[in-house]
Amino acid sequence: MKGKQLIPGLIAVILVFSACNKVPNTGKANMETQLDSLSYALGFYEASEWKKKFEQTPFDTIDYKKVALAFKNSELVESYLNFRKGQFDTIDIDMFKKGFFNEIAYDKSYYTEITADIYIRKIFQQVKDKNDSLRQIEAQKNLEKGEAFLEENAKKENVIVLESGLQYKVIEEGDGKSPSINDRVKCLYHGTLIDGTVFDSTVERGDTAQFGVNQVIKGWQEALPMMKEGGKWQLFVPADLAYGNTERGEFIKANETLIFDIELIEVIERKQNTNKRR
Repeated sequence: MKGKQLIPGLIAVILVFSACNKVPNTGKANMETQLDSLSYALGFYEASEWKKKFEQTPFDTIDYKKVALAFKNSELVESYLNFRKGQFDTIDIDMFKKGFFNEIAYDKSYYTEITADIYIRKIFQQVKDKNDSLRQIEAQKNLEKGEAFLEENAKKENVIVLESGLQYKVIEEGDGKSPSINDRVKCLYHGTLIDGTVFDSTVERGDTAQFGVNQVIKGWQEALPMMKEGGKWQLFVPADLAYGNTERGEFIKANETLIFDIELIEVIERKQNTNKRR
């Protein structure tokens, strides 16, 4: 199963050879759980891929036992562990090493390349299906929480509800221009989830942002043309007018209702094309 390769680049090698005869982390593996089997298969797979790369070097012969001894004090780097944990939730490091060093040092394994690949793919699909199911459950809960929030929010004073489902409250009226869908705008904004979690904020960064009105989420595309320069609004954006059933960044999960405090600082009108055809 192709992915990030452990070697070269994903294992830190301490090239200090040991005087002992037996390579550590080798021998019989008691694979009692699915995690044991998966971790061993991953170790074997990485060792096989590593040996293929090493055999492309200009050495006449390779003593893999000595190579394994050179790796005996090596530690898996964090990027590799995070990559595999992202795929499989977790792996057993000791069992991974046993699969790796059994193959490197003694060319022995409970797997072949074909059976290891099939097994890894099978577990990967199981984990993916499980995580997809959990995300769907979470997305439905987020949708229901958002709908309940918006239903109560609509009852509050000065909250205006549009036909699309977008809700807004005018904090301060502006007195400048309103942008068209094709204009660019300069804004300050502060974005939170309905529980108050901040996911993005130019206010906290002490900066402004510029973007095209037609490049932002639907809720903003609807609100910005109604605002005027100098105006400050609070938007309550349903999931279907935000990012829908997709995740964005660390905090925005599927079907999240979002809240934005927006200040429209300046409308940057689109320049008209003055070139004439001849």
